Amino acid sequence: MNPTTEVLRGAVPHPDIQSLEEVNRAVLRPLGRPGRGWWALLALSIAGIGLLAVSWGVQLWFGIGVTGLNSPVGWGAYITTFVFWVGIAHSGTLISAILFLFRAPWRQSIYRAAEAMTVFAVMTAGLFPLIHMGRVWHGYWLMPYPNSRFLWPNFRSPLVWDVFAVTTYFTVSAVFFYLGTIPDLAAARDAATGLRKKFYKVISLGWRGTDREWHHFGKAYIFLAALATPLVLSVHSVVSWDFAVTIVPGWHATIFAPYFVAGAIFSGVAMVITLTVPLRKAFGLEALLTNKHYDAMAKLCLMTSLIVFYAYLSEFFMAWYSGEEVERAAFWERLFGHYWWATWIMLVCNGMVPVMLWFKRVRHSIPALFTISIFVNIGMWFERYVIIVTSLHHEYEPFAWGLYRPSIVEMGIVVGSFAWFGFWFLLFTRLLPPVAIAELKEVLPTRMRPAGAGGPGGDQ
Repeated sequence: MNPTTEVLRGAVPHPDIQSLEEVNRAVLRPLGRPGRGWWALLALSIAGIGLLAVSWGVQLWFGIGVTGLNSPVGWGAYITTFVFWVGIAHSGTLISAILFLFRAPWRQSIYRAAEAMTVFAVMTAGLFPLIHMGRVWHGYWLMPYPNSRFLWPNFRSPLVWDVFAVTTYFTVSAVFFYLGTIPDLAAARDAATGLRKKFYKVISLGWRGTDREWHHFGKAYIFLAALATPLVLSVHSVVSWDFAVTIVPGWHATIFAPYFVAGAIFSGVAMVITLTVPLRKAFGLEALLTNKHYDAMAKLCLMTSLIVFYAYLSEFFMAWYSGEEVERAAFWERLFGHYWWATWIMLVCNGMVPVMLWFKRVRHSIPALFTISIFVNIGMWFERYVIIVTSLHHEYEPFAWGLYRPSIVEMGIVVGSFAWFGFWFLLFTRLLPPVAIAELKEVLPTRMRPAGAGGPGGDQ
């Protein structure tokens, strides 16, 4: 195949990349001295973490009453953000594992950032069950440990299933992420000096790039990819069952599992675009993250947007078609009640804004894609807010209806969670290769490889 044709398909990085050495230099460049922009973002993220710490400290000192949580809305911004971050974590496994199994040629340049995003998003989501319970020193009650009388926890509760699903997902994702970085850490080790060289020497586990190592690496990687693939479907399905197994109007629906999985992939791919666009610009990775990569992500985003919007319409149709007055009233309240503004933000950001992705000119415009991805992330947060708050505040008995408004403390913690996530992602871009060196070398045209370099690592 003509190398230019391969570039257009997204199989190789860019015609400017002419050799294996240039791949190493281009990918390892971000590990050098960071610019002022990186330090400014790090300072901003640390300030946000300070806001999270202060807000959480106020809640611990004065009690859960400083939040807007009440009866009947016992779940609010905290659980909304928990579900949001679990959803964000999904695209990392999708891009790295499923597309690897299907040998999609455009994943090589973006999957490393997506995998890192998965690990950090699950770490962020894990904060919210602890924050939400108020008395965090009783956090051990969240763990599904065995007990002889089965007094606690209730193993039939989907909240316990969450612990198993999310913990398994985090473990497999973290191992999968670390395993994939080992050949690239060896390349960073060979290029580094001083203390940094010692650091990479330890975490690269003595990788030398021999045929035997590549053989075992390939087997382990494909095994973990196959193991991680069912988790994409299972984890957010389990999270959706937190709602679907109840009898709350607006929650008790069989569509929730596929609807949540599609929404998770939708928001996750949008977050990958949001994160990689600044990364591409700040570190000069335009030769590795091309328009073809963003075009493929935009198409995936468009497809999942259509699925999610179809699920929205299906919910409204089934509420009307069911003839159940309580269900009809709940969905009418969503559209035209106290929280109409949240519902319409959700519909516009998730159903109408992504329509622009039908146009090739929009998909190939990096600023347009970045803007759309921001709208999608806003819309997906409000989707979870609408599902949780509007259903709880307007259940069966009118005397039990009530309104919920997030307090400053809650919003401080929610904003701080984004800073927490950003802090870890910034450290990732500074310490680990943000693009997979070994897999990029694997798809380089043969003319770029030195004689005798048959494997993807080539000359590590």
